Amino acid sequence: MANQPAGETERHKATVRDEFTRQAPVYAAAPIITDAERLARLVGAIEPGADDRALEVATGPGHVAMALAARCREVVGIDLTPAPLEIARRLSRERGIANVRFELGEADRLGFADGEFNLVVCRFAFHHFENPEAILAEMRRVCAAGGAIAIEDLFASEHPGRADRYNHCERLRDSSHTRALAPTELIAMTARAGLEVERLYSMSARAEVEPWLAAARTPPDKAASSASSSARSRSSAASCERRKARRRINVWRAARAGRARRNTAAAPCAGRSDRFRNR
Repeated sequence: MANQPAGETERHKATVRDEFTRQAPVYAAAPIITDAERLARLVGAIEPGADDRALEVATGPGHVAMALAARCREVVGIDLTPAPLEIARRLSRERGIANVRFELGEADRLGFADGEFNLVVCRFAFHHFENPEAILAEMRRVCAAGGAIAIEDLFASEHPGRADRYNHCERLRDSSHTRALAPTELIAMTARAGLEVERLYSMSARAEVEPWLAAARTPPDKAASSASSSARSRSSAASCERRKARRRINVWRAARAGRARRNTAAAPCAGRSDRFRNR
């Protein structure tokens, strides 16, 4: 694709591999990842068809890919890190899911042909990307005209200071975290990619900080010394513990512009319904 944004650096990819090799077993069992109701809501928003081929980018332990496999003809999950892929393969074997496969791959250089999939999905990974726009461009490239792209991720405040504090807290917990975007940034990014937003919804989850830090295997020194790690940010792991850390999750669905599916889905977001129409 012409003028495609630069991808991820090898240094950052190494950081991601290190973090998710350590986190793999705990992350794969985390309630926010395994929760059947959350998975069902995401799959329902995607609206997969029985003949669809789906790709999950940054599949991790493969929970979304396996949920999609129940509704699609074929699903492929790719991830940068071998450890969670081994968990995904084991789980799919144990569950007898034959129409899903898991491969080692890089989100900024997807090893698939243009338009190879009807559905392209990414869950809880955009805040780990140095250049999410480059990953979205690759997702768009491999998505067939008229297909759908779905992204679920954390989102930050629209207020820069609050967003900085939130992202600081996340980076203390997990060094592979880059930046959770504000909702308006996410929407603008999909527009620049030539996509039309069909559906947007959000939900909140609260996590006690001790299990939240433990799930990422956060080193004790980072958890203990976070209060003095940034003069600007007071949203350290310690201050998060006093108020309970709130992890905000934003979910939105975008379809390829020009041949998007009929855009009639309204979804609640912060107490109101928003409707997006492809004109």
